[in-house]
Amino acid sequence: MEGKEVGSIALPEKLFSAPWKSDLVHQVTTAMQANLRQNRAHTKDRAEVSGGGRKPWSQKGTGQARHGSTRSPLWRHGGVTFGPRSERNYSEKINRKMRIGALRAVLSRKAKDGEVILVDAFAFATPKTKEALGSLVAISKTAQARMFSNKGSNAALVALASHDRNTVRSFSNLQGVMTEEVRSLNPVDVLAYKYLVIEKPEAAFKTLLARVKSK
Repeated sequence: MEGKEVGSIALPEKLFSAPWKSDLVHQVTTAMQANLRQNRAHTKDRAEVSGGGRKPWSQKGTGQARHGSTRSPLWRHGGVTFGPRSERNYSEKINRKMRIGALRAVLSRKAKDGEVILVDAFAFATPKTKEALGSLVAISKTAQARMFSNKGSNAALVALASHDRNTVRSFSNLQGVMTEEVRSLNPVDVLAYKYLVIEKPEAAFKTLLARVKSK
């Protein structure tokens, strides 16, 4: 947390030596985003629009076109034809091997680009945004990362070994910083942030390797 080098650790090849597969990463990330999509757009057809029970005028003899209801799609305030419906399902299936393969490709690319930072541990006695900001500044200087080069560019995903309330709340008010447990890492979140800060790398790598081996 103070930005000092306390040791070194080898990156597991199964996690950080995978080739970059752009097609696989694109397919998995777009499918995950589609699964998060909430379908709220909904239009009413002529059967759902209120009113229109009375025939507007006689079928014949008026000289006007025949109509059976004022709620026809041809009328103002009528039903909508082929409009968006809330029944539409945008979800897509993602195979487990594809999800793990995409995560390995993203982690490997991050490591290759020097965007993976390892921290021994985060410890906050109480939720303190100032301490969290100071720790990221110190870490970025030592790791030569440009997380705070411009205002609002402190894009970092902090991967915690386990959930810690004080740590999560300490980082929650920092712009562009997100916390997530290592066991829940996914390609979408890793790609959304420039830097990946991994806490307790030994325990984190064991968790990630267990996910890879179980595929």
